[in-house]
Amino acid sequence: MMKKLIVYEFTGLLVLLLVIQSCTNVNSPKSESRNSIPEYYTEEDFQSVHKIDAHMHIQNYADTVFINQAKEDNFRFLNLNVFKSGGKPIEEQQKFSAEMVQAFPDRNAWVTTFSLDNFNNKGWQEEVINYIKQSVENGAVGVKVWKNIGFFLKDEKGQLVMIDHPRFDPILDYLAKNQIPLIGHLGEHRNSWLPLEKMTVNGNRDYARAHPEEHMYLHPERPSYEDYINARDRMLEKHPDLVFIGAHLGSLEWSVDELAKRLDKFPNMSVDMAERVSHLQYQALTEWQKVHDFFIKYQDRLVYGTDLRSSAMDIVNKGIKDPAGIKKHAHEVWMRHWQFFTNDQMMRVPKVEGEFRGLKLPRGVVDKIYRTNAEKLFPVFVK
Repeated sequence: MMKKLIVYEFTGLLVLLLVIQSCTNVNSPKSESRNSIPEYYTEEDFQSVHKIDAHMHIQNYADTVFINQAKEDNFRFLNLNVFKSGGKPIEEQQKFSAEMVQAFPDRNAWVTTFSLDNFNNKGWQEEVINYIKQSVENGAVGVKVWKNIGFFLKDEKGQLVMIDHPRFDPILDYLAKNQIPLIGHLGEHRNSWLPLEKMTVNGNRDYARAHPEEHMYLHPERPSYEDYINARDRMLEKHPDLVFIGAHLGSLEWSVDELAKRLDKFPNMSVDMAERVSHLQYQALTEWQKVHDFFIKYQDRLVYGTDLRSSAMDIVNKGIKDPAGIKKHAHEVWMRHWQFFTNDQMMRVPKVEGEFRGLKLPRGVVDKIYRTNAEKLFPVFVK
C-alpha cells in the first residue's frame, strides 16, 4: 500500500510539473516579445511611430502640402488660428480649419482664437466668450493667444496691455471652468532683447532682421523680457485651474532651469517646443546632461511642435516656393528633431553653431512628447 501511495504521489507531481511547463511554453512567446522591445527608438523607426505636431499653421489650400507630408511621415497635427491686426480674419481661419478636418479626417485638429479689436468696448468680453462657444461647437479643441497682447494691444489710456489685465479674467475663468486649453505665445524669446551678434541661434537672428518692429533690442522704450514673463506668471497665479500650454517653451527657451521652476510652480502648465528645439540643442552644446535630465523629469509636461508654415523664415530665406521643396523641408525638420531626441550621435543643424550630441531619450519618453501628452491635452487625437 505504501509503495502505491508513493507511485500515485510521484505521478501527480509529474503531471503538475508537465502542466506548469506547458503553461510556461504557451506564455513564453509573449514574454519574449515584451522583453524584446528595445528601450530606444532608432532613425529607422521614424515613419512607423505615430506622432503629433502640436503647433502648426495651415491657413490656405497651398499649405495642404504640409498635410500630405505629415501623412507620409506618420504625423497628425494641431492647426492654430492666430489673431493679428491686418491678418487673415479669424472667421475665415475658422472656416478653413474646419474644412481641413473634413478633408483630412483623423489627420488634424484645430485651435481657435479671438479678436482684440473691441478690447476697450463694454461688451467685448461677452463677444469673445460667445465666439469661443461657437468655435468649440464647430470643432475647436482649444484657444490661442498671441504676443500682440503685451506688444501692441493698448487700453483706453494708451498703455500696453499684458495678459494679466483684469479684462481677460472672465474669459480665462470661462476656459478654466470648461476645461478648454489655452495655448499662449506670450512675450518673446530672450534673444529679442539682444543685438543680432549676441543672439544664440540663427533662427532668432533671421526673424529679427525680417521683423525689426518686434526686435525688442531696437525698442528700449518697451517692457523688459522679465516684464512679459512676470505678467504670464501672475495670470497663472490668478487662474490655477486653467489648462495652459506655453507656446515656444513658454518663452523660457534659453534655460531649462528657469522653465523647470515654472513647471514646478504651475501644475496645470505644459509647454510646446515649437520653433525652439534649436534652443534645447544650443544648451546641449555645453550642458547635455542637464537638458537630458530635464526631459526625463518633466516628460509628462513637454509637447512636440514645430511652428511649420509656408511663411516660416527658413522657408522664405531659402526661397522655397514649390510644393516638392516645401514637402522636403518639412520632412527634413521633422527628421532632424527625431534624430536629436532618439540617438546619441554628434549632430550639426542649420540654426545652431557648433556640434552637440543627441539626447537619446527612452522610448517611453519619446512617446509622451510626440503623442500621449498631446492626446491628454487634446483628447480628440486619441484613436
